[in-house]
Amino acid sequence: MGQNEELEMQVFQIISAVGTARSCYIEAIHAAKDKDYERAAELLKKGDVSFSEGHDSHLELLGREAEGEAVACLLVMHAEDQLMSAEAFKLVAQELIDVYKEINKK
Repeated sequence: MGQNEELEMQVFQIISAVGTARSCYIEAIHAAKDKDYERAAELLKKGDVSFSEGHDSHLELLGREAEGEAVACLLVMHAEDQLMSAEAFKLVAQELIDVYKEINKK
């Protein structure tokens, strides 16, 4: 496998992992809305595992860049956008779950 193919595979792994994380975070919001806070917590944890996989792959790419390998490309930028999007969804999910919990206390 050539260097470009290897880079593309790694970038697609990032996109896939953080896409899974984002989906888990969204599902966690829905679970909280249905008052299933245990399921919401499980989904947040599952999302965190996927997010960590994507984040670790991203850090590896940054390391390769620091060593002088050119890894910047449109696909990498897309993966970074997806990474940031998943992180934002996690923050929103955590806040919404807390809001649902507070509303349902009353």
